[in-house]
Amino acid sequence: MSELLKVKGIGEKSLKYLNTIGINTIEDLINYYPYKYTVSKIDEVTTFEDGKSYTLHAIIDSYPTLRRFNAKMNSLTFRVGSNKKVFKVIIFNRAYLKQNLKLGMDITITGKWSANNNTFVASDIKLEKIPSGRIDSYYHLTSGLSNTMLKKYIFNALNMNIDIEDRVPEYLNKKYKFIDKNKALKYIHNPISARELKMAKLKLIYEEFFEFMFKISYLKKVNKSKKEGYIRQIDKEKVNEFIRSLPFELTSDQVKAVNDIYEDLSGNIRMNRMLEGDVGSGKTVVSVIASYINNLSGYQTALMAPTEILAMQHYNTVKSLLFNTNIRVGLLLGSFTKKEKEVIQEEIKLGKYDLVIGTHALISEAVEFKNLGLVITDEQHRFGVNQRASLKNKGLLPDTLYMSATPIPRTYALTLYGDMDISYIKTKPAGRKEIKTIIKSEKEITDVLSLMKNELDNNHQIYVVSPLIEESDTLDLTTVNELKTKMSVAFNNKVKIGILHGKLSKADKEKVMDSFVKGETQILISTTVIEVGVDVKNATMMVIYDAERFGLATLHQLRGRIGRNSFDSTCILIGSNKNKRLQVMTESNDGFYITEKDFEMRGEGDLFGVKQSGDMSFKIASLKEDYKILLQAKEDVKDFISSKDYLNYESYNKFIESIRSID
Repeated sequence: MSELLKVKGIGEKSLKYLNTIGINTIEDLINYYPYKYTVSKIDEVTTFEDGKSYTLHAIIDSYPTLRRFNAKMNSLTFRVGSNKKVFKVIIFNRAYLKQNLKLGMDITITGKWSANNNTFVASDIKLEKIPSGRIDSYYHLTSGLSNTMLKKYIFNALNMNIDIEDRVPEYLNKKYKFIDKNKALKYIHNPISARELKMAKLKLIYEEFFEFMFKISYLKKVNKSKKEGYIRQIDKEKVNEFIRSLPFELTSDQVKAVNDIYEDLSGNIRMNRMLEGDVGSGKTVVSVIASYINNLSGYQTALMAPTEILAMQHYNTVKSLLFNTNIRVGLLLGSFTKKEKEVIQEEIKLGKYDLVIGTHALISEAVEFKNLGLVITDEQHRFGVNQRASLKNKGLLPDTLYMSATPIPRTYALTLYGDMDISYIKTKPAGRKEIKTIIKSEKEITDVLSLMKNELDNNHQIYVVSPLIEESDTLDLTTVNELKTKMSVAFNNKVKIGILHGKLSKADKEKVMDSFVKGETQILISTTVIEVGVDVKNATMMVIYDAERFGLATLHQLRGRIGRNSFDSTCILIGSNKNKRLQVMTESNDGFYITEKDFEMRGEGDLFGVKQSGDMSFKIASLKEDYKILLQAKEDVKDFISSKDYLNYESYNKFIESIRSID
């Protein structure tokens, strides 16, 4: 039974919703931080201005009337009194509120005044009289789970007197005058003042960085204490022959990265290298050459990808590149049947595979390699430090190569991955054309459809991206379902359109994606669940709705799904030409340039602003805004490790235990 069911209010149904957004334990729940905060400002007005927004206290003066326009559109209309003024309120697509709106009830309404029909068009209704200055927290949700419900579950969990480990050493809590962990969690979820929120953020950001830097630093310590690797005898000419046999020429950056890896594997020091490459720069080819070098010495290679779609794609790509060699390639996925897994696991153990590609299934205790010599992890930031260490433990002295398509400026990379050597791939493979990026407004949608039709007429495929799955209470954004209907009408129902989003089951996601990869689906309408690394060479256009809602890093990653061929490719950002971030996208296809600009434009951030996603895998910390805190945490971790104070903390001991075999 899930421990979450012990939390008051959580039943089997809500448990499924929580699992959907990655909340599986009570610890996950209380550490599921808000992504933004708003401060209530109540307006005291006697005269309304047309088109102006207000937040008002009001008393319901009439029963609400529900009107349905169609299956997806409805409105609630009722009369209220506010500050000695009586007027009509209308709110759309909130039919469920009707039973809760009672005569004489105090409510708080937010919306715009429409002078044409003397009506207040509400965008939000709170069923209480909210005090001015109240801070409200908002969470990323899934369908079936409201912000109010999630706040209630978190509140109930925090009042269960559960044992919450403070991972900041007590002497550092005193040194920096941090509030205790319990208070920090209560303040972060339900702050009474800006001061409380600031104290909570400071504590939790420091703790997150401290824990991260401890794991990185401890791994560095382990690597230094046991850095001797396998002694390999590698025939360089055989490596060169394999490179010449490839159906394309390597770029100068790829050649340099291969030389770095060759030198590492030829020496007696264990390789611990990060391969940083922009989207579409050809990191996979370099990893294949690395596995070939490893195979020349008779050792096995493991390549771990974060999703089954990517693992399958790697499997097919790698097999084609190694077609003329004797290297035997195996695949191990979590979705395989128990019998299939047992057969493959036995073959891995017997050494029947030279290169095994898979997902987290490779970490399973049941997986044993005969002589693992090289571990490669793709999109390494998607794996926890523990997971990476677990795969590394599958061999006695395996070399490790981490690949990442998330461009990180050198300064930050050296801080976060100071224990690794780093190779950069910036130049794109020959034959790849620059992706043309243009901005179109909502009013120019006809032009967008015309450009899409040209691509479809040329038998090319198109990605269409929307931020949300369905109607949102707080954001008026286009949804994937609406888009499918509009696209079907626009192309006379003659185009096969697929929908991909986070609510689909794993099997359904793979089915939809597989159909697009095979060319059966011509347009794929999706949220950002389009996987980094997915390679559909026939896709030549990317249309991103509500582009301002995405961070620059996400926009760049999405754009990287196209332009993976010799065709002209276009990325269309639907938004405002005046938006500075969108303009940056039209200036360059260089991920490193875009990341630098992204960091520049974010500045120091706003206490009540929306947190950008995509900053590594930190829940609350920001690499840019909190960099000084990261540097301080890094220094403090050195003393923490040298004093062995970590032995007093359960979480740090668990981590050390997980990598014990290489200590």
